[in-house]
Amino acid sequence: MRISTPAVLVGGIKIGGKNPIVIQSMTNTDTSDAKTTAKQAMELAEAGSEIVRMTVNTNLAAPKVPEIRKILDDKGYKALPLIGDFHFNGHTLLKDFPKMAKTLDKYRINPGNVGYGDKHEYNFSTIIKIALENNKPVRIGVNWGSLDQDLLTEMMNKNARLIKPRSDKEVIIDAMVESATRSAEIAEKLGLAQDKIILSVKMSIVQDMIKAYELLSARMQKNKHLYALHLGLTEAGVGMQGLVSSSAALAILLQQGIGDTIRISLTPTPTQPRTKEVEACKTLLQSLGFRYFKPQVTSCPGCGRTDSHFFQELAEEVNAHVTKILPIWQKKYPKSAQKIAELKIAVMGCVVNGPGESKHADIAISLPGRMEKPVAPVYIKGKFVKSLQGKKIPQQFIQLLEDYIEDNFS
Repeated sequence: MRISTPAVLVGGIKIGGKNPIVIQSMTNTDTSDAKTTAKQAMELAEAGSEIVRMTVNTNLAAPKVPEIRKILDDKGYKALPLIGDFHFNGHTLLKDFPKMAKTLDKYRINPGNVGYGDKHEYNFSTIIKIALENNKPVRIGVNWGSLDQDLLTEMMNKNARLIKPRSDKEVIIDAMVESATRSAEIAEKLGLAQDKIILSVKMSIVQDMIKAYELLSARMQKNKHLYALHLGLTEAGVGMQGLVSSSAALAILLQQGIGDTIRISLTPTPTQPRTKEVEACKTLLQSLGFRYFKPQVTSCPGCGRTDSHFFQELAEEVNAHVTKILPIWQKKYPKSAQKIAELKIAVMGCVVNGPGESKHADIAISLPGRMEKPVAPVYIKGKFVKSLQGKKIPQQFIQLLEDYIEDNFS
């Protein structure tokens, strides 16, 4: 069961409460290039990102934010919330560019990057006051790569005086949580309500990140100061490493009911689209059964019993067809769009698990393995319908799938 947190309104999107877990992403373009940044924001939105964050770091980037917003609005993306990501000079930029501050739907600040000593308190307070003036929510995002050094030093010194000091790593994790909660409490004292605050404590090591969020969640519940939580494994890595590490960390926390919005941060390769991190979030949430975005095609991994090429090609063809046709189905059957997204399709490779797995799917085909009779039984809602054979099995099964959609959702 999800831990109940206050619902934060970001643009028109609600984060927290009983609302679905929200997917967000971040542009990696130069924000001073308004057209390129808007174009990537639209690509991320089309892929399924419900919120898009962008760096606002210079006097050149800040005045472009309203221009980016206008491009998005003119292109039909008025509902896409934009978040400004501020480090080091956020207090100055938000003050010097009031139109930018008004345009953004949320501010993200890092308490470790707002200055040191007296400047820390002044800069942080400045940002919160501007958020209050513009009625904007704030994410207080703590990152262990830029942890508040004054706070860390204070906690390290305190730990060193203990009879049995804890490890440096334990102190760092505690400092992450302390930085987030202490900053949130200061923001509240300045007038920012709990339903205007989102917290995150991002780390790059899976177990450390899980521990930090568990401690943060426990402390919130104990103190009865609840805030919506943004989950993410920072600096997750490239390719398979980034996907697996992020999925492992987020899945464990989400399964505990911790987390209201997520991002899977992937280091992109030169040929990899930025939208891959959005697809990863959608796949993770659907795999966990928290949200559904498109029909799930279940297929077996193959073994020595299977005619590997044929069932692999069919599974790939069915997946490609579903991806291509889904927007048409959603437009044609708008009232059934969610039910269509929850469909389970199975493409199995032999008699061992094929028929059994097929009976658990909405529509399925069990292909013959090596040395099996060359027929492929099709099941709909667990019941045998007919057997297919010959070279046109892919086309015949896809037609049966289309007929199923028409019969059940028209």
